[in-house]
Amino acid sequence: MDWMQSLRLVAPEIFLSVSGLILLLGAAWGQSRKDARAINWLAVLVLIGAAAMTLPTLLGQVSGADALAFDSLFSADAFAAFAKVLIFLACAASLALAPAFFERHGGYRGEFPVLVIFAAIGMAMMVSSTNLLTLYVGLELNSLAAYVLAAFLKADERSAEAGLKYFVLGALASGFLLFGMSLTYGFTGTIAYSGIAAATEAGLSTGALFGLTFMFAGLAFKVSAVPFHMWTPDVYEGAPTPVTTLFASAPKVAALALFARVAVEAFGSQSVAWQQIVLAAAIASIVFGALAAIWQTNIKRLLAYSSINNVGFILLGLAAASVEGVSAMLVYLAIYVPMTIGGFVAVLMLRDEGGKQLEAISDLAGLSRTRPLLALGLGSVMFSMAGIPFFFGFWGKFVVFQAAVQSGLLIWATIAAVSSVIGAFYYLKVVKVMYFDEPAGKVTGRSDMAHEWLLTISALFISPLGWLFTKGLGALAAIAAGVLFAAT
Repeated sequence: MDWMQSLRLVAPEIFLSVSGLILLLGAAWGQSRKDARAINWLAVLVLIGAAAMTLPTLLGQVSGADALAFDSLFSADAFAAFAKVLIFLACAASLALAPAFFERHGGYRGEFPVLVIFAAIGMAMMVSSTNLLTLYVGLELNSLAAYVLAAFLKADERSAEAGLKYFVLGALASGFLLFGMSLTYGFTGTIAYSGIAAATEAGLSTGALFGLTFMFAGLAFKVSAVPFHMWTPDVYEGAPTPVTTLFASAPKVAALALFARVAVEAFGSQSVAWQQIVLAAAIASIVFGALAAIWQTNIKRLLAYSSINNVGFILLGLAAASVEGVSAMLVYLAIYVPMTIGGFVAVLMLRDEGGKQLEAISDLAGLSRTRPLLALGLGSVMFSMAGIPFFFGFWGKFVVFQAAVQSGLLIWATIAAVSSVIGAFYYLKVVKVMYFDEPAGKVTGRSDMAHEWLLTISALFISPLGWLFTKGLGALAAIAAGVLFAAT
């Protein structure tokens, strides 16, 4: 094994690990508000730096043996790099939202950005895993940090409840995943994805099929796909909003990329078997997410069901079981992340004069007349999530539908398209409340500059201006998807 080559391939993860430990020492020694803010912004720079270190791997189309580190335990290929760039930038955006929020709720502590960095390392390990051991270590490293983050506001009952629910249901999901991994190992004799692919090439035994099913059930929990979505609305509503922003973006990218890697690299020769499972979860998530959100009156719960709905569209791309399908999935993810961040940034800016967070959709009444720029930003997010033509979210849905139809999933793509029209109702309801209802006059609090900048950047990216990036984004997604399939 070439240790220098391995260390070079994992340089972004080493950079994050060393930086996280240094910032942890800073958090232990510096207890003031000023120290916590400094640690937070240093963590943001560290995550952006890690994204910059990862980008050449994607642009260089690194794949195969050139991407393998530590005796093939880790793959720093272009597919992983695409996901990592999204993960690191989403984590950085979530951290940028944190100081102003926590200082209004009892003070900010330097441990928060450190936990986010360690969660990011776990997510990076997940998307670069080449065997079940690396998969589980990365997933648990991310999960352990996430449990603490969900309950970070110790004095808030909703935050404590969200952390407990996430922990209990996360442990259940880990049990499903471990049971599936043990069955897969028992019936294939290996934990390496390449070994599993070789052992199942001639067909899946009953035991291996059960292993696949349980593994996919555990992963479905991590992406909050139906029927393993039950934790999402409560955790999204109860967790601190910067944490909800993180949960709705970075871990989703990591879990969905991991889902694709396991499906294609480990069980690629048996796509007929897992395609049915993924397709069922995708359609159920799309339909349930579209219908369940209609009756929501809380904006954070609405975004939670919207997340379930969006995960369904992303899984529909994976269900196509083709290079085009995975490429469409990655394109959708790249658009979904700024849409989600923009939505939760707008939620954070909904405050009254005393700084209290406003979450009821009725509180947005007439927002276009009292806070026109905020209404415009949130309206852009709603239009893009609804898939309204000329907004960037429309292109994400279009490429997924296109890939599904090309793979012979015409009926399922039609059901998804109809559900998308139904789902547009609750997005447009928010726009209607902001632009056509009489002003409620409740959103009067001042916004933090970081929030304003993030909402502006997100809104511009998902607006019709986003179409300028279609060619470049499509090319990068195609490179990443091609690398993943070339490994099989």
